[in-house]
Amino acid sequence: MTLDGLLERHGGWLESSPDEGPVISSRVRFARNLYDTTFPGRASEEVRDRVWDEVVLAFDKVSSNTGFLRWRMDELKPLERELLFERHLISAELAERKTGSGLFVSEDECQGVMVNEEDHIRLQSLQPGLNLQKALDEAEALDDDLEQTLSYAFSSKLGYLTACPSNLGTGMRASVMLHLPGLCLTDEIKPVINAVSKIGLAVRGMWGEGSEAAGHMFQISNQITLGKTELEIISHLDQIVLEVIEHEKNARLRLMEKQEIRVHDHIGRAYGILAHAAMMNSNEALDLLSGLRLGIDLGLVPEIGRRDIDQLLIQIQPAHLQRSAGTALSAEERDIKRAQYIRGFLHGRQDDDS
Repeated sequence: MTLDGLLERHGGWLESSPDEGPVISSRVRFARNLYDTTFPGRASEEVRDRVWDEVVLAFDKVSSNTGFLRWRMDELKPLERELLFERHLISAELAERKTGSGLFVSEDECQGVMVNEEDHIRLQSLQPGLNLQKALDEAEALDDDLEQTLSYAFSSKLGYLTACPSNLGTGMRASVMLHLPGLCLTDEIKPVINAVSKIGLAVRGMWGEGSEAAGHMFQISNQITLGKTELEIISHLDQIVLEVIEHEKNARLRLMEKQEIRVHDHIGRAYGILAHAAMMNSNEALDLLSGLRLGIDLGLVPEIGRRDIDQLLIQIQPAHLQRSAGTALSAEERDIKRAQYIRGFLHGRQDDDS
């Protein structure tokens, strides 16, 4: 399958799951490095190329990984790298790297391996809904497969050795992406974030570290990787996420009990603007789609599925819009194309239901 073929479909982590509502997806990521090999940030081009070749060999030797697609960053155009970033398959850092850096990804986009990012290997499993256990199981299976061929840098005292000391130990980061409009609209989100941060978890925006929480989307992840097992990490995160979900549901109930007209107005305005606007920037679109997703969860917009909205969140990003147009677009042209794309989707849904 080509990159275009991959982009014609939605990632498997955006499919429906039993645990939906505020939860969008769960992710487990492992950081690994090769034994006696310089970390990518300080390695020569020759060393980075050798690491890439070793990972290619590891994939080729494991029959269960034959379904993985692969790309080197130096073989991709800037727009193609941005597309992969928008689909949560690579980091912004990997998108900027070239020699020896690349990506392996399963056809359903639920498993991926970045090569020569901050560490030699960053492998991840993405799952729909709240499913950290499955994400961990799949990440560990892929990790075990690669370790049949690769020799990892490991210390009996420190665990897996990583470029950043904060990843020492398990080398694992687990995260859950949540949609929390209730807490945002009731101005309760800051106390929740502060409470979560005090117990060793990090709260970031939709695109990870350094990003804003556009569209009321938040990622909650562990920060401690040393001194805890993988199961302890995901168990703790799972428990906290369930508590945050409960706070979000209660906030939504209070909104409907005390400010029902405001809620209907918020959702109605979002739908009206999305259905008729001629131009729309990324942040405005994310905020309005957040209102529409809230309406779906509350049963006020029954003709649209929440996963339709989750997929739209990816399709309206700059690189995806330019790929759809088949040409580079200015910021204004992207805003026009974005509004057109959303209008087409909503009007198409109306036609389907008529």
